[in-house]
Amino acid sequence: MASLRDLMNTTVVTAEPGTTVAEAAAGMVRARTGSVIVLQGRFLAGILTERDVLRAAASGEDLTVSLVSAWMSADPQAASPDMSADEAAQIMLMNGFRHLPVLDGREVCGVVSIRDLFAANIRR
Repeated sequence: MASLRDLMNTTVVTAEPGTTVAEAAAGMVRARTGSVIVLQGRFLAGILTERDVLRAAASGEDLTVSLVSAWMSADPQAASPDMSADEAAQIMLMNGFRHLPVLDGREVCGVVSIRDLFAANIRR
C-alpha cells in the first residue's frame, strides 16, 4: 500500500493570508493545481481551493482586492507523509474535500489530491 510520501505533490503553491484571491488563483492556473496552501511564516494557516475561488467570484466581490484569509479554510485537516493512500482517501471523502495538505512535523512538505489517490489506485 502506497504512502502519501510516494504520491503527494511536493511542488506546492503557497500564499500568505494577505494575498489577494486573484493572485492566488493566478498561481493555481500557472501551476495547474486546484489549491493554494496558505502559510503564516513557515506554518500552515489554511488552504484555498478552486471551490473557494468560485465562491468568492460568485459573491460579486472584487477578487483583485479580496484577501485569501476571507475565503480560505483556516486550520485545515492535514496528513503525515507516512499516512496510507487509503486512509487519506477516507478522510477526504468523509469530509468532502479534494485536497489534503501533508505536514512533516509542523511544516508543509506536500499536497495530495483526490486525483492523485485515484491515479495511484488505477496504477495498482
